[in-house]
Amino acid sequence: MIKKEVVTQLVEEWLKEKDYFLVDVTISPDDRIVVEIDHAEGVWIEDCVDLSRFIEDHLNRDEEDYELEVGSAGIGQPFKVKQQYVNHIGKEVEMLTADGKKLKAILKDAGDETFTVTVTKKVKVEGKKRPELQEEDLVFNYNEVKYTKYLISFK
Repeated sequence: MIKKEVVTQLVEEWLKEKDYFLVDVTISPDDRIVVEIDHAEGVWIEDCVDLSRFIEDHLNRDEEDYELEVGSAGIGQPFKVKQQYVNHIGKEVEMLTADGKKLKAILKDAGDETFTVTVTKKVKVEGKKRPELQEEDLVFNYNEVKYTKYLISFK
């Protein structure tokens, strides 16, 4: 079986001097290798082909029979690495907190340990008949959410 560390090392070697970053490498028991990369401005198919050829040039099909798929992290899929948070600062995201609460918010900041989102909520203001919309910043540790993903909007 092909080792994940070997494929990851090959991808990291290809990524040097490029603006792409590695999102995930998975290898199934039947040696189906899936490599996900991303870029702040999107992923070009030509680069996926180039990375695929680079990996194939460094793995020996005579020793291991494998299936290789190289692609981009899917739009609308949960973020897997911090760089995806960084790339989506200022954009609307959907989150599911560890306690099961779903939030729609604007991603404001992404640090090493935490990220900040701005939520808009209705607040009852004393002396007024209708609630008013107010913004509030919420800070989460990455492990305090089940998922965060870019919210696709067609407005």
